[in-house]
Amino acid sequence: MTAKKILTQGIVQGVGFRPYVYRLATDLNLNGYVRNLGNVVEIILEGNDIDLFIERLQNELPPIARIDSIKVLDIDEKDYDDFKIVESSDSYSGVSVIPPDIAICDSCLGEIRNPQDRRYKYPFNACTDCGPRFTVIDSVPYDRDKTSMDEFPLCDECLVEYRNPLDRRYHGEAICCSDCGPQMAIYNGNSMIESDNPIKLGADKLKEGKILAIKGIGGTHLVVDAYNDNAITELRSRLNRPNQAFAVMSSDLNAIKRYAKLSAREIETITSNKRPIVILKKNDNYNFPESLSPGLHNIGVMLPYSPMHYLLFDEGEIDTYVMTSANIPGEPMMIDNEEIINGISDYSLIHNRNILNRCDDSVIRFRNDELSFIRRSRGYTPEPYTINYDVNDLNVLSLGPELDVTFCLATEGIAYPSQHIGNTNKVKTLDFLKSSIKHMKRITKICNIDAVACDLHPQFFTTKLAYEFGVDVIPVQHHHAHAVALANDHEVDEMIVIAADGTGYGDDHTSWGGEILYTDIKDYERMAHLERQKMPGGDLATRYPIRMLLSILKDEKMIKNYVKHFKYGEIEIKNIFRQLDAGINVGVTTSTGRVLDSVSAALEICNERTYEGEASMKLESAAYYSTNDLELPLIIEDNVLNTSEILREVVNLYSKGYKKSDIACAAQKTIAEGLSELAIQSADKKGLEDIGATGGVFYNEAITDAVKNYIESKEYNFLQHKNTCCGDGSVSLGQAIVAKIKK
Repeated sequence: MTAKKILTQGIVQGVGFRPYVYRLATDLNLNGYVRNLGNVVEIILEGNDIDLFIERLQNELPPIARIDSIKVLDIDEKDYDDFKIVESSDSYSGVSVIPPDIAICDSCLGEIRNPQDRRYKYPFNACTDCGPRFTVIDSVPYDRDKTSMDEFPLCDECLVEYRNPLDRRYHGEAICCSDCGPQMAIYNGNSMIESDNPIKLGADKLKEGKILAIKGIGGTHLVVDAYNDNAITELRSRLNRPNQAFAVMSSDLNAIKRYAKLSAREIETITSNKRPIVILKKNDNYNFPESLSPGLHNIGVMLPYSPMHYLLFDEGEIDTYVMTSANIPGEPMMIDNEEIINGISDYSLIHNRNILNRCDDSVIRFRNDELSFIRRSRGYTPEPYTINYDVNDLNVLSLGPELDVTFCLATEGIAYPSQHIGNTNKVKTLDFLKSSIKHMKRITKICNIDAVACDLHPQFFTTKLAYEFGVDVIPVQHHHAHAVALANDHEVDEMIVIAADGTGYGDDHTSWGGEILYTDIKDYERMAHLERQKMPGGDLATRYPIRMLLSILKDEKMIKNYVKHFKYGEIEIKNIFRQLDAGINVGVTTSTGRVLDSVSAALEICNERTYEGEASMKLESAAYYSTNDLELPLIIEDNVLNTSEILREVVNLYSKGYKKSDIACAAQKTIAEGLSELAIQSADKKGLEDIGATGGVFYNEAITDAVKNYIESKEYNFLQHKNTCCGDGSVSLGQAIVAKIKK
C-alpha cells in the first residue's frame, strides 16, 4: 500500500474531470478523495495501483478535459474507507483555467429531439461534456453558486443526476431542465407574445421575412432568412452596414455543400465541438442573393452549436440563416434583455439566464490547408498559450492595439488570452475591456499586476489605459508584437519577419505596415520596407483609397479617368495636390494595406471603404478569378520596394483593356514577391533561414501562397501562424512575451 497526493493543472474544471477520477479510482480499488482547489484539482490516493491510475488518468480523459501538468507527492496514509468526491476549496492557486463554451454533444442533442425524453425540445440542455462555461462563470472554484445558473435551483430529478458520480451530469454546473432552468420568450417590440413554443414562432417569423434577434450563449445574433434578398437588404439598412458580408449558419453539412466548397480540414474544423465560423469558397451552385456577401468569392459559415439553434432549424423550413452579431458596429454584442427588445429587430427571442461574459463567434480561415485564426473567441477562450521562452514569473497584463483588441494576462510561462473585445475607441467597448480584465483576473486568480504592456502609439485608448494601473508600463512596437506571437508559435529564438498590414505606429512616428524586421524576441531591427507614400487627409485616405492612388501616381493625366470617383471631381483633385505640396494633414505610410487598397481603387473594384479591409478583400476576390499571368515591375533599391511603379503599371494595363482579375492577380503576386525578396536579402545579412509572415495582409490566401512559394523556392523556411492570429487579435500575446522578457 502507498499513499500519494496528485495535483493536476489544465482544463480540469467543469469538464467531468472529478467524476472521471472517481470512476477510475473505484475501478482500480483505490481509496481517498478528489476535490477542486481553486484552479487546481487535488487527488488523494491510497492503494496498490497508483502508477497505473496516473498512466490511465492522462490517456482516458473526458472529451473537453486537458492536463497540462501533474505533480505527484508522497504522503502519509490516512486509511480511507473508500473514494469520494469532496467539497471544493479555494486554498490553492495554480495555472488551470475554465474551459471555453462547447457545442451541444450528441447525447444532449438526442434528448432534445426525443419525444419520450423529459428534456424534449428544451433549449438549455447541457452536461459535463458540452454547453456554456466561460460565459456563465463569475469566479473559481467552478461551482454552480459561482455561475449565472445559481439563480436556477435544481429540481429533484436534476439533483439526482447532479449528485450521481456515474451520471454524465454529475456536477455539470450548467445542467437543468424545463422544470428548473431558464426559459425563453418572444417579444414584438416591448410586448411579450404568449406562446407555448416561442422558438417555433420565431422560425415562422423568419419565414415571413422578419428580422429576429436571438439571445444565445455569449451574446445576441440578428437573424434573417439567407435566401431572402429583401430581408437581408432591410437588415443592412437598419444596421447601417451597406457592404460587409454576413456570416451564415446552416442546418448541417449537406446544406453547406450545396453552396460552398469544403476540404477535409474545413469539415473537421466546422464540425468540431468548438463550432467556429469558417471562411469557405463559394461553389458553382451558390444561389444566395448578392446582398449576402457582395463582391467576395467566399462566405463565413458555421453549424449550430446550441440546443436553441438546432430547435430553430427543427421547427422551421429554412436550412440557412444569416447570423450576425447584434451590436452597433464597433461596439460589444448586446446581452441585456431590455436593450435587445428595444433594438432594431422586428421580434426578439430572449431568455432569462444572465450572460456574465460576452463572447463573439470565432472566425477561422484555411490558407495552404493551414488553419488561420481571424478571431479567436468562443470555443477557444480562455484556453491559455504556453510561452516558449525563459521568462520571469511576474504577472503582466497586455492590452493589445486599438482595433480588433484582445488582452492577455500572463503569469510564469502561461498567457491567458481574452475573448475578442473589438474597437476600443468606442466608449462601450473600452468599458467592456475593463470589465473583462477584472473577470479574467478572478477566474485565473491573477490578482496583482506587476507591469502593463501596450502599443507604442501614444494616442490609443489602450495606451492611455495602461498608465491607469499604477505599475510599470512597457510600450511594444506593433509589428514587433506581431512577430513575437508568430515566433512563439514555432518556438524560434530569432527570425526575419514580413509584417504586412494596414497600419502600426513606427518608432520614427510614422505609419508602418510593409516591414521586414529582424527579431530576437526581446528586440527588433527594421531591415527593409515598402516605399514611403503620402496619405492626404490622414485617415481619410483609408476610407477613400482613390486619394491614396492619386498620391502614389502624382500624375494629373493618369488620374483623369478616375475623376468621377472623387466627390467634388476635378476641384477635389486639385485641392489634394495642393494639400500634398503644402504637407498639411498629410501622413506618411509604408503600409501594404494602403497599396492594395490603391490597386483596388485603380481597378475600380472599391472606391470607398465601408468596413475594415473592404478594398483589399474585394481585390483578393477579383484576383481569384484570374486566368492569365501578367508581369509588373519589381524594383528594389536601398532595401525599399518601389510601389509607385507597380501602381503606374496597374493603371497603364487597365487603360489598355486588360482584365481586372488578371491585373489584380499580378499586383498581389508582385507585392508578395517583392516583400519576399526583401526578406531573403535581410535573412542573408543575418545568416538566418527562418522567414515568417504576419499581419492582416496574410489573411489573403493568394498573397500568402505567393510568399510561401517564393521563399521556399529559394530554400528558406517559411513560417506562418498556427495557434495565433496573423491580424491584431494576437498582438497582446506578443506584447506580453516581450514585457515578461524585458521586465
